[in-house]
Amino acid sequence: MKTRLIGAILAVVLAVIGTVVLTGYVRTADARASAGAEMVSVYVVKEAIPAGTKAEDAVANFEVKEIPALAAVKGRVTKLAQLDGTVSDVALVPGEQLLRNRWVAPEDRDNSDVALPDGMQELSIALPVEHVVGGSVKAGDTVGIVVSATLKMPPDDKEIQFTEQIFHKVLVLDVQKGSTTQAKEAAAAADDATYDTIMVTLARPTDDVQKIVWGQEFGSVWLTLEPEEADESGSRAIDGGKVFTL
Repeated sequence: MKTRLIGAILAVVLAVIGTVVLTGYVRTADARASAGAEMVSVYVVKEAIPAGTKAEDAVANFEVKEIPALAAVKGRVTKLAQLDGTVSDVALVPGEQLLRNRWVAPEDRDNSDVALPDGMQELSIALPVEHVVGGSVKAGDTVGIVVSATLKMPPDDKEIQFTEQIFHKVLVLDVQKGSTTQAKEAAAAADDATYDTIMVTLARPTDDVQKIVWGQEFGSVWLTLEPEEADESGSRAIDGGKVFTL
């Protein structure tokens, strides 16, 4: 009985010693890892900030952190003065770095949400920046929707690639941008903002929603900037035989 008790005590002591040694090793490893890394100061969000918040009202919700330079995001805010007179364009979450392209002039934010027409639905799709006219599409614009996909044609299920502009002058309700690739939109470029994905919210009736989702799921979707005066004629299904003269 005494032998078992002594063995149990020894096991607990060894476990405690092992934990202390492991913790010390991890801390030492972290110190070694950061010792040679260049560190920079960044602003991060402490608590959630709703979209439309004035920068002056959100200042108390920012804090400065030291992080390795490799982890610092391009286009981050380096001086709070860069946000003077702006409001948050999207909701910001705790821990994210403060990015200049997430803050806009109040008048731009006021125009960023467009009312949904009666009888239509809202549909959001995420597209690469090059599929959205280089990022120049904004809320209130009308766009054309082009779908490319591979279809199996009867009777032998031969695969043929088709492209067609399936809708014209579709109303854009909202646009939100992600991060990492240089923007072409003039205002964003002026702020040195970067992004690679754009979430576009469109207004369409039920049948059109289904077709857009099909294109996004089984092919690829491209948007054109198509103002009211744009010519809609000439839209048809295109395959390689129509593109190239063989």
